[in-house]
Amino acid sequence: MPRPQWASDAIDIERPNAARIYDYLLGGSHNFAADRRIGDQVVGVTPGARGQARINRAFLGRVVRYCVGQGVRQFLDLGSGIPTAGNVHEVARSEAPDARVVYVDIDPIAIAHGRDILADDPRAHTLGRDLRDPDAILDDIVEGKLLDLHEPVAVLMVAVLHAVPDADDPAGIIRAFTDAVVPGSYLAITHGTDEGNPERRAASSRSHGKPTRRSPSGARARSRAFSTGTR
Repeated sequence: MPRPQWASDAIDIERPNAARIYDYLLGGSHNFAADRRIGDQVVGVTPGARGQARINRAFLGRVVRYCVGQGVRQFLDLGSGIPTAGNVHEVARSEAPDARVVYVDIDPIAIAHGRDILADDPRAHTLGRDLRDPDAILDDIVEGKLLDLHEPVAVLMVAVLHAVPDADDPAGIIRAFTDAVVPGSYLAITHGTDEGNPERRAASSRSHGKPTRRSPSGARARSRAFSTGTR
């Protein structure tokens, strides 16, 4: 298929990618035939997948608008995927044109897309980092003057923590970020779960041909534990 102008040569448009599949489920435009094929398979296995993705994205939008209403003008989106289809910077700037956003993702394809999309935006940046390394992320933010950590920041961990096993201390990761921001900042979390549908993860894995992200059955208790000690 023809390569669109926004897709640099560094992006493989023939191989499906999780971030682009999610973009397709959201109704976004930054995906290709290979991604749509897998996305359709996921929907075939889990008919509610498209709705779940959009509900999750709608929650993100509500969080951003609420934070803007509270005077927050800085957003740190961890595990952001591709910044399209209701992305943080567009939602925030619809009400606060001076909003600044840093997107963080470990997926090199998501990073490549993000940098292409945000190439001409001086107030939105994409970092290719692992959220399990908060120090590196925070160092990049401070050294690059991407956000002012002396002012409130909305820390967004939406649909990402279920990918972090207990052995990597997700609660400690959250504390590292909340300890780095000032009072008046916000933390938003959503967490995937297979509660009520124990066959979904296995079925989705078969669709992808490889294991999917971890989605623990104890998600509710896990999420409550994450909030302990946060401001």
